[in-house]
Amino acid sequence: MTITGIAAIGAGLAALGAGVGIGQIGGKAMEAIARQPESTGDIRGAMIVAAALVEGAALAAIIISLLVK
Repeated sequence: MTITGIAAIGAGLAALGAGVGIGQIGGKAMEAIARQPESTGDIRGAMIVAAALVEGAALAAIIISLLVK
């Protein structure tokens, strides 16, 4: 397998991992809001920050895998 193929697999895994991570964040946030509706704003804010951190890490991994080729 060429280095380009390995870089493509790495970029795909990074995107897949980010999708799963953000899905988990959203699901757990919905569960938390269902349990304590009065803290919706706090939970939503924490969810957005966590999703942004996951997306940033995934973007960094994709850029690094593309620069390797």
